[in-house]
Amino acid sequence: MKMHAVRTYKSAEHLDRNDQMAWKIAEVAADDVPLDDDVVDMIGNRIIDNAAVAAASIARRPVASARAQAAAHPFTPGATVFGMPADNRVSPEWAAWANGVAVRELDFHDTFLAADYSHPGDNIPPILAVAEHCGVSGAQLARGIATGYEIQVDLVKGICLHEHKIDHIAHLGPSAAAGIGAALGLPTETIFQAVQQALHVTTTTRQSRKGEISSWKAYAPAFAGKMAVEAVDRVMRGEGAPSPAWEGEDGFIAWLLGGPKAEYLVPLPGKGEAKRAIMETYTKEHSAEYQSQALIDLARRMRPEIGDLSKVRSIVIHTSHHTHYVIGTGANDPQKMDPKASRETLDHSIMYIFAVALEDGGWHHERSYAPERAGRAETVELWRKISTTEDPQWTQRYHSHDPEEKAFGGRVVVTMENGSIIEGELAIADANPLGARPFRRPDYIGKFRSLAEGVVAKAEQDRFIATVERLMDLSPDELAGLTFAVDADKLGSAASPGIFDFKRT
Repeated sequence: MKMHAVRTYKSAEHLDRNDQMAWKIAEVAADDVPLDDDVVDMIGNRIIDNAAVAAASIARRPVASARAQAAAHPFTPGATVFGMPADNRVSPEWAAWANGVAVRELDFHDTFLAADYSHPGDNIPPILAVAEHCGVSGAQLARGIATGYEIQVDLVKGICLHEHKIDHIAHLGPSAAAGIGAALGLPTETIFQAVQQALHVTTTTRQSRKGEISSWKAYAPAFAGKMAVEAVDRVMRGEGAPSPAWEGEDGFIAWLLGGPKAEYLVPLPGKGEAKRAIMETYTKEHSAEYQSQALIDLARRMRPEIGDLSKVRSIVIHTSHHTHYVIGTGANDPQKMDPKASRETLDHSIMYIFAVALEDGGWHHERSYAPERAGRAETVELWRKISTTEDPQWTQRYHSHDPEEKAFGGRVVVTMENGSIIEGELAIADANPLGARPFRRPDYIGKFRSLAEGVVAKAEQDRFIATVERLMDLSPDELAGLTFAVDADKLGSAASPGIFDFKRT
């Protein structure tokens, strides 16, 4: 890997195109390096993982609404949409939108945390949609997905967005554009312009993950994927982009990040170097914010020792800066302690998550968020006894570049009414590659089978998994097999019609 310094340049300063971050990203995307076998295997795992969480969310209102929007844009050849028959194709940007929402709705797929955080699996829906529409092979699709993961992970390592209240989809737009460019074998110049366009149109604030969190939390990454598809399309037609997007005097760094004097270091593979970033990412065993994964596992372990939860006086979670200020009491969001809060808000409340995990000895993607579960009197009582505090050691581990040190857990101190203290600590979630039970292909398939049960017919599950197993050998016509169809009565429906359903009389 090579480290690249990125800073603002005044308009009067000359910044050669080859030295711009967008060009360097485009060079990586255009560099057709063979994929390592373990990378190919992991790409298959994440295609399965995305399908698993899409199956579990298929009938939820935000997913049904996005699917209804997509269905209003039929297109040939087009791309498939989760849940719909394979021959029911829509325009690729709308397929990316609908599938992106289905994948993101439950906050249950893969993650990567460094200087910023991300869900790199969000790259797959737009890259797959374009690959289906344009008729590329399974091997070309894999190249695009590996590239999307590489660029997003590298940007997340080097540039912190959340400290400036910029949402993490600002890294996703460029990575998805780069992945699409790689899958299509586009030239460096085209990818360069598309990456910049995608950055420009996907820079939004973090209010989507603050306060009264709405379904836009799931929609935001899908929006970035849709914008990436449109950006690549425009550039292929000869259009350009604001340039230099990151380094310009009125650009991203100067006005939305650290300012004109800030400098960032972004690692990128050198020419001919394999794209392996997907191997640094990790999926979720539990449908909750990643920083809660290890703490859910810890709650399960501590529950027998604590005994009677009604005798708990207080619980303090010592954890990282990010966990404390984003999903902990450091956020100062009263909604995080509100039994009537939305599912999206509860997902961003480690106090609620730890309370329920203690009571239930685990976590469920539906039952743990049910309104009647959140409103249970004894749960609310325990929930409000829980607080978080930043521990510099956990913050250091969160930001560490050493995989042996990097961790997203915490230390929990439980004080009982009689004054006795019970402590527990867990650094790494069980399902993490370095955890107690790292996820392998059978675990991804098990997750898919579990979440698809009662939604996707067994024969359809089998067909989908068999298709993924042949990823590198898939012909263009077979890419549609990387989705699944369900019976119409499993799909759910949008709450009400919208503009695309309007018919003049």
